[in-house]
Amino acid sequence: MADNNQPVLEIEDLSVAYVTPSGLVSAVNDVNLSIYPGEIVGLIGESGSGKSTMAYTIMRLLKGDAIVTKGRVKILGQDIYKMSRKELREFRWDKMSMVFQSAMSALNPVMTVETQIVDALQAHRKGMSYREAVARAEELMDLVRIDRKHLKSYPHELSGGMRQRVVIAIAIALEPSLVIMDEPTTALDVVVQRSILDEIKKIQEQVGFAIMFVSHDFSLVAELASRVAIMYAGRLIEITPSELLHLGEKHHPYTEGLLRAIPELTADEVTIQGIPGYPPDLQDLPSGCAFHPRCPYATDICRQVRPQKLKVEEKLIECHLFSEKEAVEHV
Repeated sequence: MADNNQPVLEIEDLSVAYVTPSGLVSAVNDVNLSIYPGEIVGLIGESGSGKSTMAYTIMRLLKGDAIVTKGRVKILGQDIYKMSRKELREFRWDKMSMVFQSAMSALNPVMTVETQIVDALQAHRKGMSYREAVARAEELMDLVRIDRKHLKSYPHELSGGMRQRVVIAIAIALEPSLVIMDEPTTALDVVVQRSILDEIKKIQEQVGFAIMFVSHDFSLVAELASRVAIMYAGRLIEITPSELLHLGEKHHPYTEGLLRAIPELTADEVTIQGIPGYPPDLQDLPSGCAFHPRCPYATDICRQVRPQKLKVEEKLIECHLFSEKEAVEHV
């Protein structure tokens, strides 16, 4: 069992780039983040911000054109990128696992649910008999609230919500310490999405694993997570406790923009206030703070100098609006 005082996940000065004909394109830039046992941390940002790249980097599932250019990723104190392929195969799914965005892509269409769960169990638990593996599969189906009869079903015979629950069941089958969930409910309707999120929270409380929950849905993650990390143009520009995510608090201007973009339901209308402009081209990032072309508070220093992270109250914020003096006063 993991020591609650020691992080399950430690990301240290991590940078990831894609190799293109015109050179390296930075997708993750100088990221530092730790997640502790039993904690749910949300990773938020617009499309192209680097969220999924970071998730795949942690799992060491980057494709051939992506490389780690700097930094370390440690799970339970072990550097993932120093492991041999054999060590990684044994470690992955046993100590860390992932719930992928598309359940249909993650599941084998020609294998029953039972076969897929049993295969995962027996691949990592060499002494486990088929009967023991089936019994564990039945427990997992109970845990994700699917009738055991569906162990004999093929993925196409299940609804979208059921398929996603099966993927979650496989991810937690070996009781890993860290589960990364990469937009696991994006393709589902609101009612099914809510049901699955409730189940994720219940299972996590029962089993006690840590979760990194990757999403572009700010309100959803704020409700599920204890801390939220906000990503923009490959950088973590704010890390904040979720209970402080409201406009009365001091936040990075991008975080403020995301908060304003959450629909406000009134008696007469639905109000949405978007962030002007578009995320930057990672091949041609603006100088200084990458958010400055869209920021209503931008000054000359924002356009010229990249800000450093400062501790402001319980938050870490990368923004020139917050001075060293103000940060020190709140430490």
